[in-house]
Amino acid sequence: MRHLSVKSRHVGVIVVGLALAGGAVACGPKSGGDAKASDGKPQRGGTLYVLNNQPQEDFDPARLYTSGGGNVPSLVYRTLTTRNRANGPAGAKVVPDLATDTGEPSKDATVWTYHLKDGLTYEDGSPITSADIKYGIERSFAAELSGGAPYLRDWLIGGAAYQGPYKDKKGLASVETPDPKTIVFHLNKPEGEFPFLATQTSFAPVPKAKDDGTKYASHPVSSGPYRVVKNENNGEHLVLERNPHWSAATDSQRKAYPDTIDVQSGLDQAVINQRLSAGVGKDADAVTTDTNLGPAELAKVTGDKNLAGRVGTGHFGYTDYIAFNPKVKPFDNIKVRQAIAYAVDRTTVVNAQGGSSLNDPATTFLPEQASFGYTPYDPFPAGKDGDPAKAKELLKEAGYPNGLTVSLTHESTKGDEQGPEVATAVQEALKAAGITVKLDAQEHAAFGQKIRTIKTEPGFFLTGWGADWPSGGPFLGPIFDGRQIVRDGDNFNNAQLDDPAVNNEIDAINKITDLKAAAVRWGALDKKIGEQALTVPLFHPVYKRLFGKDIKNVVISDWTGVLDISQVSVK
Repeated sequence: MRHLSVKSRHVGVIVVGLALAGGAVACGPKSGGDAKASDGKPQRGGTLYVLNNQPQEDFDPARLYTSGGGNVPSLVYRTLTTRNRANGPAGAKVVPDLATDTGEPSKDATVWTYHLKDGLTYEDGSPITSADIKYGIERSFAAELSGGAPYLRDWLIGGAAYQGPYKDKKGLASVETPDPKTIVFHLNKPEGEFPFLATQTSFAPVPKAKDDGTKYASHPVSSGPYRVVKNENNGEHLVLERNPHWSAATDSQRKAYPDTIDVQSGLDQAVINQRLSAGVGKDADAVTTDTNLGPAELAKVTGDKNLAGRVGTGHFGYTDYIAFNPKVKPFDNIKVRQAIAYAVDRTTVVNAQGGSSLNDPATTFLPEQASFGYTPYDPFPAGKDGDPAKAKELLKEAGYPNGLTVSLTHESTKGDEQGPEVATAVQEALKAAGITVKLDAQEHAAFGQKIRTIKTEPGFFLTGWGADWPSGGPFLGPIFDGRQIVRDGDNFNNAQLDDPAVNNEIDAINKITDLKAAAVRWGALDKKIGEQALTVPLFHPVYKRLFGKDIKNVVISDWTGVLDISQVSVK
């Protein structure tokens, strides 16, 4: 499981990497893609320009997540499965890509088998084989290519000790290729969500003969509709052109309308929005996958009928919340945590972060999306403005009839979702309940290190979490599974919860291969954990992004929350 990073308001997905990050890396009650592009059917041809703030660094399938870079990698790297390229909730489904289906599980979901489609080729016309996918996966274990999805190291038998093909020529015995079109994975434990994992770029095929290690990112061998013809300054400027050997007959997901895709990064966010708004020259054929409209920009755009029609709305599975460390007093007292949950005024918090157009108030830890298992609940119903009277009552029961003083740790960067504006809104709301909040502002890097290290973790702080795929598993597991507490590295189980009942339920859900049935169980588990007041969910961010006036076929799914450039036409 992976945290998408403490992200700024303008960066959608890491992904997660990163993320996902991107991240890295992205859902709400509304469906994505509510904007309509200019009239006319999409056509092939032309150049699509992508104007981004963050560069697409380390363009190697071993070091990326599928959602990283606003889905640019998926134009070059196909994987065993992929996300469904559709608007809103329909886009949260996993579908076959290189494989004929989403995988054949064994009875206990510890063995997954995939068969490749016929006619799959690389950009040079050579066939894609199951051995190439196995080799691509093995590369992701190499220390030289670190940074990608960590799941396989935990899930595959022997994965924890494997060091990649450059040091271990024998390869991973738990990944078998009995013939050129079949690949079999043997797992340490049941994983019903393996089809989601198989969307990540570590599952992209890499021909061993063309692998040159850390240099591979500059000229990777494409299995997708586009090939890399230019990669300047480690992803700052990427130019993609058509892969002549890609066939739409084997790829129902990527439309590949433009002839060329030109990705320019390192641009100022205000400049990106200005260029998209003006739409002069090439910018009429431009989009962004990582730059939001801010409150002032959104107000201006909303008042302009032409611009308002060129705003795409997206929801990514992310929750910003207050975290408690019950090992620190007074947060070891559940009534203190409950009092804070009642005292929080989500209206002022949402307004501090740009208003309701850019944020959905949250009372559940899971994002408001069916694929996550979202189950509406509010264990501490205080209304949209908080309930200071109820908070005072609980404080009295906790032994603090005259209130108390606490310290809230937060990011120092203005505009950040865990930044001073949100911290001040929390401070003011708690003041009405008799709780004095001293603000502890930390610079970005120091903040991350402090809240993720058990020895330095404060008792009360702002943070956020995003999922690597739209399910409750990568959301609840890293935050509440006691076996994922990390004592000598980055720890995300902030409450240090190690409840056997929670751990056992996570294991039970992971055995379920019916993803809809699993979602129901994740929702029920979210409610059960929520009643312990280990977090106070605040809001789920909403992404509002401009696109050029000549852009057609805008698709924004609830998987990434960003415009899908594999669907866009510029003619």
